[in-house]
Amino acid sequence: MVINSEDHNRFNRVHVERENLSADTLYRIGIDVGGTFTHAVAIDSSSASLVAKAMVPTSHRASAGVAAGIVEALHLLLQSAKIAPTAVSFIAHSTTQATNALLEGDLAHVGIIGMGTGANAILARASTKLGRVPVAAGCYLETSHRFIDTALVTPDLVRKTILELKSVGCTAIAASEAFAPDQPQSEQMVLTIAAELGMLATAGAEVSQLYGLKVRTRTAAINAGILPKMIESADLTEKSVREAGISAPIMIMRSDGGVMDIAAMRKRPILSILSGPAAGVAAAMMFLRISDGVFLEVGGTSTDISAIANGRALIRSAEIGGHRIYMRTLDVRTVGVAGGSLSRIDKEITHVGPRSAHIANLAYASFSPPAAEGESFKVETLSPLAKDPADYLALSRSSAGETNNKFSVTPTCAANLLGLVPEGDCARGNMDTIKQSFSAVAKHLNSVSEEQLAERIQKLAAAQCIPVVKKMIAEHKLDAELVTLVGGGGGAAAIVPYVAKEMGLRFQLAQHADVISAIGVAMALIRETVERQVANVASANETILAMRQEVFDAVQKMGADPATIEVHVEIDSKTSIVRATASGATKLAVGEARAALNAEERTALVADSMRVERGDVENLCSNEYFTVYAARRKVHSGLLSLFSATKQALRVLDREGSIRLQAASGDARAATREEAEAAVLSLVEAHATWGDAGKTIPTMILFVGAKIIDLSGLLDQEQVIALARAELANVAVGSIVVIVAKLS
Repeated sequence: MVINSEDHNRFNRVHVERENLSADTLYRIGIDVGGTFTHAVAIDSSSASLVAKAMVPTSHRASAGVAAGIVEALHLLLQSAKIAPTAVSFIAHSTTQATNALLEGDLAHVGIIGMGTGANAILARASTKLGRVPVAAGCYLETSHRFIDTALVTPDLVRKTILELKSVGCTAIAASEAFAPDQPQSEQMVLTIAAELGMLATAGAEVSQLYGLKVRTRTAAINAGILPKMIESADLTEKSVREAGISAPIMIMRSDGGVMDIAAMRKRPILSILSGPAAGVAAAMMFLRISDGVFLEVGGTSTDISAIANGRALIRSAEIGGHRIYMRTLDVRTVGVAGGSLSRIDKEITHVGPRSAHIANLAYASFSPPAAEGESFKVETLSPLAKDPADYLALSRSSAGETNNKFSVTPTCAANLLGLVPEGDCARGNMDTIKQSFSAVAKHLNSVSEEQLAERIQKLAAAQCIPVVKKMIAEHKLDAELVTLVGGGGGAAAIVPYVAKEMGLRFQLAQHADVISAIGVAMALIRETVERQVANVASANETILAMRQEVFDAVQKMGADPATIEVHVEIDSKTSIVRATASGATKLAVGEARAALNAEERTALVADSMRVERGDVENLCSNEYFTVYAARRKVHSGLLSLFSATKQALRVLDREGSIRLQAASGDARAATREEAEAAVLSLVEAHATWGDAGKTIPTMILFVGAKIIDLSGLLDQEQVIALARAELANVAVGSIVVIVAKLS
C-alpha cells in the first residue's frame, strides 16, 4: 500500500510494507537527514524487517533547522503506519545541524579560557589563543581569549573572566588547561560557574583525554561553537518526541557509526559532525551483515565508499578546516559521481559529473514521460551553476507549454538501457523515455549507437570509483579475489553493477537501498570511545582493563544491554595512545527472529564465499551461536600473482547463517570457559612469527556467547591474555568459547 500525503507538501511520501501490524510488536525508528530529503523508517524489533518508511524534504531553512523535518517525518511515519507511540522501543536520528553550522559559519562566538602555571604558562597561553579558526571554505569560528594562571585561580576570578568574555559578545565558553586530562579540576570549575551564569561551556578534557593542548583547545572551541544550535535542535526534537507519547531514549548518530544518547550529545555535539555517511555504513554492518567487503552508498550527486573488515569499518582522525581535531570518524571516501550525474559533451561524452541533475534543476529521463505524438527531444548544453562550463548535456521537448520541460540522461538512465537495474528497484525507469532520449543524443553526436553511448557514460562513471575501491581493498588488506561490492542508496544500481563488471568482482544491491541510511540509524549500536596516552604501552595492562570497564559502563548507562556489549581495544605504539571502544545494543535487540539457513544452505554459502566446491568445506568447530567453517584454497600473491600457496581459509557463521568473519588464512578451535585461556595462548604460540621487529602475534578473536571479542588491536600475548581473561570472567562455567587466530 502506498499513501501519498499531498495536503502539506507534494514531496512527502509514505510506504507501508506490512498491513495489520500486531499490537504486541515493538519498533525501532530511524530517521536519516539527507541533503535533499529526510527519510524515516520503522523496523520490527524482533525480525529486523522493514515495516514502513516515510520521506519529507529536509528542513534546512526552517527556523528550527533540520529538527523540523525530523519531527515531521516521525509524525508522518507513525500516523500512516498506525504505530502507537508506546510501541516504539528505540528512536534515533542523524543530523546535519552541526555540519551545516560549520559550512555556513552559523557558530557561537566562543570565549576561550586558557589555563596553566609555572614554566608551562607561556606555552599554554600561546597554545590556547586560537584567533579565527577556519572551519570551512570562507567560514570561521570567532574566538576571544583570556588566560588564567591556575596557581592563582579562584571562583571569583573565573566568574569575572567569564563575564568579561560575555561582554565582548561571547555566547559560549571553552575551558582548556595544560595537562587537564590528568588534573581537570580547574576546567570543571569553569563549567560549574559558567552554568551558574547561564553560559554554555565545554571543557577540553571532556572532549578528549589526549595530550596536545592546541589540538585539544581547537576541538573544545569548535564543540562550544556548535553548542547553542545543537542544544536548541535537541531540545525541540526531544520535546516533540515526548509530546508524541514516545518514552524510549532518543539517540543521535555519531561520526564513527554508532549512536549516543541525547545527554551525551549535549556535552559533545562535535561527535555528530561528519556523521552523514555513517548511517549507511552502520546499515551495511548491522542490517546487511557485511563482515568483509566494500560498501558503496550511491546518491544523486556523490558516492560514499567505505571498506569493512572483520565486521568493522576503518576509523580515522577527523579534520575541520584543514586542521586536525581530536575526534574519530569513519574512513569514507566520497567520489563526485552518482546516479544523477550529468554528462559533458563535445564530439562525444567527455566527462560524467561532478554536477548532477539535482543541482541543474533537471529531471532524469528515467523518470520523465515519453515524447507525445508530434513531440521530439532536442539536445542542448548548459551551465548547471554560473561558474560551470557550458557543456553539460540536457534535453528539451520540442513543444511549448511545459512548466519544466528540461531533463537529461544520467548513469541511472544508462544503467536502465543496459539492463543493469533489476525489476522493482527504485532506480527502475521509463524505458520508452530512456530509449527516446539516448536516440536523440546518439543522433546529435552522429558517431555512436544508443548502447555505446550508455556504455560510455557507465565506463566514465565507474572509472572514478574504481581507484578508490582498489585503494580501500589494499588498505584494509581484504582478499582481492573474494571481495564483494555492496550497493546502497537510491542510485546503487546506476553505479555498482558496472563497477563490479569492470573490476571482475561480485556485487549485491541492498534490499531497501533507497532508505538504507535510515535503516542504519534504526539499527546502529550505542557507542563510546575513550583515548588516553600512556608512558609505556607495553606494560599498560592495568590501564587497558580500566579503560575497558569505563567504556563498558558508559554504554550500559546509555541503555545498552550488558550481554551485548563488546569492547575493542587498540594500541598505537608510535603515539603511545590506547583506545577503547564499546558498542552495545538496547535490551530489545533486533535480529532474533530471522529465518536460519539449514546445514546444506550454510555449506553452499561458505563454498560460494570461498570459491571452492561444497565437498571441500569442513565444519571446524562451534558453540551455541557461531560455527567455524574451513577449506583449503590457493591464495595468489606477488607481482602479477605469479606465486601461490595453499592456505586454510575460514568463515564464521552465526546461527542464522550470516557470515560474521572471514579469513584468507587462519586457525580455530573451541574450548570450555575454563580451558579458553590456555587455548588462546596455544594458538598465539602456534602462529606467532619472528622478524626484525620481534615477535608478531596473529589477530585473535573470541566468540563468547553471542558476542564477538576482537583482540586485534593489542601488541603482545600478555595483553591478549589479560583482556581475554576480563571478557571471560562473567561467562558461565562450562560455556563453549570459539577462538580464532586470523593469519591474513
